[in-house]
Amino acid sequence: WIQATVWSAFTGPWRTGLMPDAQPALPKLDPSSLPGPETIQRTVLPNGMILLARPNFASPSVVISGYLNVGSLDETPEQAGLADLTVSSLMRGSSRRSFRDIYESIESIGASLNFGISKHTMTFQGKSLAEDLGTLIELLGEVLREPTFPTKEVEQVRAESLTALAIRDQDTNSRAQLAFSELAYPDHPYRVPGDGYRETVAGLKVADLRRFHSRHFRPHGMVIAIVGAVEPRNAFDTVVRSLGDWSPGERPERPPLPAVGLPSRMQRATVPLDGKSQSDIVLGAPGPSRFDSDYLAAVLGNNILGRFGMMGRIGDAVRERAGLAYYAYSSISGGPGPGPWRVIAGVNPANVERAIELIRSELRRFSSRRVSQDELRDNQANFIGRLPLQLESNEGVAGALVHIERYQLGLEYYQTYAERIASITRAQVLEQAQRFLHPDHVAIGVAGPSLGG
Repeated sequence: WIQATVWSAFTGPWRTGLMPDAQPALPKLDPSSLPGPETIQRTVLPNGMILLARPNFASPSVVISGYLNVGSLDETPEQAGLADLTVSSLMRGSSRRSFRDIYESIESIGASLNFGISKHTMTFQGKSLAEDLGTLIELLGEVLREPTFPTKEVEQVRAESLTALAIRDQDTNSRAQLAFSELAYPDHPYRVPGDGYRETVAGLKVADLRRFHSRHFRPHGMVIAIVGAVEPRNAFDTVVRSLGDWSPGERPERPPLPAVGLPSRMQRATVPLDGKSQSDIVLGAPGPSRFDSDYLAAVLGNNILGRFGMMGRIGDAVRERAGLAYYAYSSISGGPGPGPWRVIAGVNPANVERAIELIRSELRRFSSRRVSQDELRDNQANFIGRLPLQLESNEGVAGALVHIERYQLGLEYYQTYAERIASITRAQVLEQAQRFLHPDHVAIGVAGPSLGG
């Protein structure tokens, strides 16, 4: 599959006639086919909203994607889950429409509109036919600006959230993730799960949701990307009609994130969940933010460590050769702050200790010696080759526009992406591994049955 992905993105084939030890050429991309300053329109409204658009008339549909600067960082630990419950209740009723009316308005035009929440932002995605963009944007503006949070509907959302939290509390992977976060992020807001805890969500009132919305939902810094069969000028005019008069108002200042580094030593927390047949391991440390200048080197390194092929070195060592895990891979989650860089494995409970030692052994190798030239080249080819596939849909392009705006990457980012990836060196990958993945300075969360329990 990976080889097919890489080949499909070429503008030309691998060079032929090379010696066996020669390095093949990396994929070559046509910059003019990628989003760039020539095809992306950007404007800022007087209320601080940022609009991005790129036309694509190959399909009759249009996609919207974006975010507001409100997230779980804006809630107190005592009200953990407040932002999540607020966002989940946005479409349960507005000043103009009931819950049923909102969904019938969306379904009647075959559209979709979804919301999500993270630590830093509230996200939204929607899709409709181009002719129905006005209706979609109108609904977006209505539920963002005028939600009523009907008590009956909020209680239904809360019940669903409490059920999900009860399931989470019995899930080995989720509990290992929570245990890891509590060790890796002490006295830091990243240690608190965005969906909260059962006791905090149960204590939230409808008045809390209304107060949170009133204080934190503001248009300043809001980003909307629109991609599809609509001219940018028409797309912008549509947004202005529904959201242009939204007053920026004042928003409470969000305190800066506290500093966090590697654990001072190896730390471990074990969560007993008897009755389970599997144990989950989450091992790692806080990693780079997306604003880090060497973030791409870390992401490429992570691909080598535990993503590429059969889950990289981690998958090969722990799952394929040792046969200790049902799955084993690594993940890096850099955002506005230092997201975790971690290894995740699901194992037979009897194999937990051996799996942890093998993972730490791979981290030691990864952080002490440079990756091979073949590993670097293969993963560079994978990153470059899959980019056109990621951008072949309106959804992919809209997400890309939001990404470059969120992290101030510049409109030319994707046109120069192949050069950026090709310029990453083995030394840069090693430097990132040494900064963030010391095998003796990791947090380890384990959840599963007690042996003999």
